[in-house]
Amino acid sequence: LSHGGMPELLVGLSYNATTGRLLVEIIKGSHFRNLAINRPPDSYGKLCLLSNKGQEISRCKTSIRRGQPNPVFKEAFVFQVALFQLTEVTLMISIYNRRSMKRKEMIGWLSLGQNSSGEEEEAHWLEMKDSKGQ
Repeated sequence: LSHGGMPELLVGLSYNATTGRLLVEIIKGSHFRNLAINRPPDSYGKLCLLSNKGQEISRCKTSIRRGQPNPVFKEAFVFQVALFQLTEVTLMISIYNRRSMKRKEMIGWLSLGQNSSGEEEEAHWLEMKDSKGQ
């Protein structure tokens, strides 16, 4: 039995070809659940930029939002990506529930770029590429 809908994450993307900056905004989440106990999770996001060979190029993470089923992050991250690399990289975004100091459980994940996790993610990446920083 599920209470509410599937977990969702609102992400903003923009790319400036002149500076080679990929801006990723983690805006907000909805329907985040704590599976172990019946209270809202302490959630945070991890972002990882991967090369076409699966090697990590860069990574960062959001701050923790405590006890919020619909957390508002409004955090922006900048990755340096040359224009010719834009078709070869994958951005992985994972959302975790921090259960205790060292324990965490994944709420969900998505990927954008070369190895997009779905049609919606692929369309968002292509739209960002085609806008060329407009």
